[in-house]
Amino acid sequence: MNNEITREQELTARFQSADPSSAISELFETYADPIYRLAVQLLGDSTMAEDVVQETFISAITHRESFEGRSKISSWLYRIAYNAAMARLRNRPEDPLPEDEPDDETPAPLPHNLVDWDVSPEQLLTDGEAADYLKNAIQALPMKYRVVFFLRDMEDQSTEQTAEVLGLTETAVKVRLHRARLALREKLSDYFSERLIGN
Repeated sequence: MNNEITREQELTARFQSADPSSAISELFETYADPIYRLAVQLLGDSTMAEDVVQETFISAITHRESFEGRSKISSWLYRIAYNAAMARLRNRPEDPLPEDEPDDETPAPLPHNLVDWDVSPEQLLTDGEAADYLKNAIQALPMKYRVVFFLRDMEDQSTEQTAEVLGLTETAVKVRLHRARLALREKLSDYFSERLIGN
């Protein structure tokens, strides 16, 4: 972890220097794929996601001086990408934007039909059939929960970083992540129940 922090600090310093070219290249190599995955989660369209990646880095270069280093540079890039993707969603009337719910900071009750299972998402991804089921289950989540789950559990962003990227309170991030995990656990419980019955 300390090595990652030191590397990001060094990368940030080079990005803010008089000659940021090497830092920009390294930022692209490091974050282009995660930003693409985030955009796909939000937009469900690979071509539009590629456009978001390009727009993100063009915007980062153009507004380089606005980055003051108070947040992690990765969070800053994710925030630019998130805003770019949301702008595209606003131009797609068939895809209404997610609305904040009054109970976004209240944990959801546990579903009643959960089955005990000890397999982690990482293990599921090594099982072809289960991996497809998990990916479909994630994609079926409401976007407001899906993007939090993606940043926290798939991209390993902290609660604080996720809140910064999405413009949420940390409590709201925790609640949305809790709900996303419960929804996935319920779907996966159905999956494992079917497999047990099938066997």
